[in-house]
Amino acid sequence: MFLLETERLTITEFTPDMAQAVHENSLDEDNRRFVPDEVFETVEDAAETIEFLMSQYGGFDGPLVYPVLLKDSTYIGYVQAVPIDGGVWEVGYHIGERYTKNGYATEAVKAFLPVIMKKIGIKKMAGICLADNIASQKVMEKCGFVPEFRGIDSYQGEQREICRNWFEI
Repeated sequence: MFLLETERLTITEFTPDMAQAVHENSLDEDNRRFVPDEVFETVEDAAETIEFLMSQYGGFDGPLVYPVLLKDSTYIGYVQAVPIDGGVWEVGYHIGERYTKNGYATEAVKAFLPVIMKKIGIKKMAGICLADNIASQKVMEKCGFVPEFRGIDSYQGEQREICRNWFEI
């Protein structure tokens, strides 16, 4: 079982009973704006996705998505490593709107990167976000990502202005 603890957070594996919290956290405006494919309009949609994500644990095909919990076990978001192409993996993260501006994303990503990169056997991880997602850019900067590209490229099937960054160990 994947388990990672920081001073304020626990990063672990999904369980079916998290569906309601995943559904509720996915509905915030930033999630709709920046990662609309990760919005779950119903608890059933969230439960179906959790079931799929749980089936990925133990393998290396990905996506490898792990819930981020406060120490009292409150679900606040997730961190993930997703294969994108040619052996390249991308980090992803989302912290629900009611929990933002507390440094949780930075804390989770900093703890997650070295552990997941070792687990999947890579030395370099991409971090890609829309250019107007300033909060995500700040998280990557605080976590040691180096900017590589800012411009128009494909993002979730559309040509959008993005920022592509790299983290190396």
